[in-house]
Amino acid sequence: MAPVVAIVGRPNVGKSTFFNKLVGSRVSIEEDIPGVTRDRVYGRARWLDKSFTVIDTGGLDPKSEDLLLSEIRNQAQTAMDLADVIVFMVDGKMGITPDDREIGLQLRRTNKPVILVVNKIDDFKDENLIYDFFELGFYTIGISSVNILNFGDLLDEIISQLPEESKTEDDLETIRMAIVGRPNVGKSSLVNVLVGEERVIVSNIPGTTREAIETGFSQDGWNFLITDTAGIRRKKKINENVEHYSVLRSFNAIENSDVTILMVDASQGFAEQDKRIIGFAHDAGKAIIVLVNKWDLIEKDNKTYKKWKSDFYLEFPFLKYAMVELVSVTEKERIAKIVPMVIEAFENANRRITTGQLNDLLNEVVLLHPMPQDKGKSLKIYYATQSQVAPPTFVLFVNEERLMHFSYLRYLENRIRESFDFEGTPIKFILKEKRGEI
Repeated sequence: MAPVVAIVGRPNVGKSTFFNKLVGSRVSIEEDIPGVTRDRVYGRARWLDKSFTVIDTGGLDPKSEDLLLSEIRNQAQTAMDLADVIVFMVDGKMGITPDDREIGLQLRRTNKPVILVVNKIDDFKDENLIYDFFELGFYTIGISSVNILNFGDLLDEIISQLPEESKTEDDLETIRMAIVGRPNVGKSSLVNVLVGEERVIVSNIPGTTREAIETGFSQDGWNFLITDTAGIRRKKKINENVEHYSVLRSFNAIENSDVTILMVDASQGFAEQDKRIIGFAHDAGKAIIVLVNKWDLIEKDNKTYKKWKSDFYLEFPFLKYAMVELVSVTEKERIAKIVPMVIEAFENANRRITTGQLNDLLNEVVLLHPMPQDKGKSLKIYYATQSQVAPPTFVLFVNEERLMHFSYLRYLENRIRESFDFEGTPIKFILKEKRGEI
């Protein structure tokens, strides 16, 4: 496993800006509002010949009794427990504060290497601002996250404190999962259950998750990278810049995923916003699983389970291929089915059919169902081949593209699905005109 560096400190001292500069992208949201980063956000950084995992944490307010802030403290504590080196960030322009001293005392109890980073030293003439912080008793260095001033010296110090990377990390294939849905449908709770620990904050307050939070775990001979995304609301309900960026990152998480999991609240049913979210994943060619959560809250009889599934396919006719399961995260009902479903959807999305198998099926299809015609001219499909996976894409060489009716293409798709296992993944066709028999 790669060594871990955790970034901790009071709110609004520049932790997320520093994190983003280290990992080389805007993973953490940067905004001058305390409490923007709430969960642990993970990224990978590299300096010289050493790579390491970086964890950005929410701003610590040691004495607050606010429920959400206490959860942020718990997340930061977990990050510190995981860390090999802790970066304690303070605001050089504000000077040392009582909260800085309180956090310093907490860090000393960890018995781990701590580097005190005095941020916002934007010019060499500001270097005298770091002297007050020496009283905290840690190795101290001044930087500017915005200007990347002194980053080299800081990174040299960080890697000098890191242990050697473990050579026992399993060389397993990784499946990237994005969990999406409206606010408060149980996405973060699902992540915690799958991972087996409180990795993200769970709250009944809509909008608690603002980052797209990546978490890794291994099971059944596979590595998984699971992304918990912010709840996606209708545009007219999105007022804060922070939430706007969160939604953009949720869609980005879908684009970067192998399998997209849409979570729906059984007590609320399917909504137009669910169609927008999953429609984006469908258009992006992602393998799709739909989990209807809070199944324990529904009054049901022996027909309710089948009815919910059939209602989904009626509501989402373009997702006949999607895997659907009705679950209760809190009661752990059918949770054991989720990882096998993800593996199956991933394998199906990456399935390859040989050109021989495909054309044998095509010859059979043509015999059973006559080709469409227009003005006395009949469609001819000379041959087909699979050009790519994820999603499986088939190239059909035809005499005239205009003769291919969408209903016949749908018939072809259904026959391919009947013959080969493509459950959970969309299928795409590309038509290419090729004049004359081959």
